[in-house]
Amino acid sequence: MKTIKFLSLFALSGLVLTSCSDDDPEPVNEEEVITTMTINLVPQGGGTAVRLQSRDLDGDGPEPPVITVSGNFSARTVYDGSIVLLNETETPPENITVEVEEEADEHQFFYTIGASLSAQTDYSNVDGNGNPLGTEFTFSAGDESTGQITFTLRHDLKKPNDGTLADAGGETDIAQTFDVAIE
Repeated sequence: MKTIKFLSLFALSGLVLTSCSDDDPEPVNEEEVITTMTINLVPQGGGTAVRLQSRDLDGDGPEPPVITVSGNFSARTVYDGSIVLLNETETPPENITVEVEEEADEHQFFYTIGASLSAQTDYSNVDGNGNPLGTEFTFSAGDESTGQITFTLRHDLKKPNDGTLADAGGETDIAQTFDVAIE
């Protein structure tokens, strides 16, 4: 009887020991904090650059982001655009653009131009599979007009996609709409 109890206890302790493993759990890839999005647009062939910026230093806090547009676009001009994302809650500020570009196959910027704005955009950089990334792009200003342009960064999306947010799916990391003018 003692042998059966001892064997039962030994078998039970073996189950407990084997069910506890020292495998580390998968690390959680937490979303980065993006407080600032700066879009720099430099006209090809020279001229005045335009900077669009959204800065929200309290994140999801009660204060809205501070939106600035440095000037107007020149009609019938092509601009080289680049997007810089920062986490300014860190000192020094962390450049999130680096991580987005390192994980290019999981990210894509989308540019949505309002119907009243005479402009178009084209991607200038791609991920390792040749799909659009969009931290670099061209902005072609058409005729004089005013309207809005929205920049949206998505992650964990479908690639390739048809260039629309609806088809891409995924989750939005940051989105901001700017009121702009072409003169």
